[in-house]
Amino acid sequence: MVRCTNEVRKMPTPKSSKTATVPIRDFSRSLPMSLLRARESVMRHFRPSLRAHGLTEQQWRILRALTSHGEVEVTELAGIAYLLGPSLSRILRDLETRRLIKRRLVKSDLRRSMVMITAKGLQLIDAVAPSSEAIYAEIARRFGASKLGDLQEMLHLLESSLLTMPVATEIIDESEA
Repeated sequence: MVRCTNEVRKMPTPKSSKTATVPIRDFSRSLPMSLLRARESVMRHFRPSLRAHGLTEQQWRILRALTSHGEVEVTELAGIAYLLGPSLSRILRDLETRRLIKRRLVKSDLRRSMVMITAKGLQLIDAVAPSSEAIYAEIARRFGASKLGDLQEMLHLLESSLLTMPVATEIIDESEA
């Protein structure tokens, strides 16, 4: 089991080969890096299937989000799929060209648009689903179905607990304080 620690590490200083004592956890214990490594370990198994069906990870996230949430406003979709607006606009244009999604303007506010998955998009979901479920089954077999469920629950709890944590908006230089 990985042990979390805030122990002080000696790190090389930029100006010399001497080491300095800095109060930061070891890079291997960095939560963002651990999450990125885990994500990459998982996604490398899904990417070939997505590529075989002509999809990028981001396109797949949008199609899956629309399958789960139905018709949604574009701004809401960006939040659901964790995509920035400019990227989402390009991806939606590509999916619309392929007739996998359909967009319509909101009559009461023509600046807003709604997006929904089409029958062709649902057919693509159906085509990818067996491969996706087979990958999930293999992950569950190797890692353990119970541990996988526990991991998903813990990640949900982590996300929920951090929603109310204030986000630092500026870096304070303590030498100037």
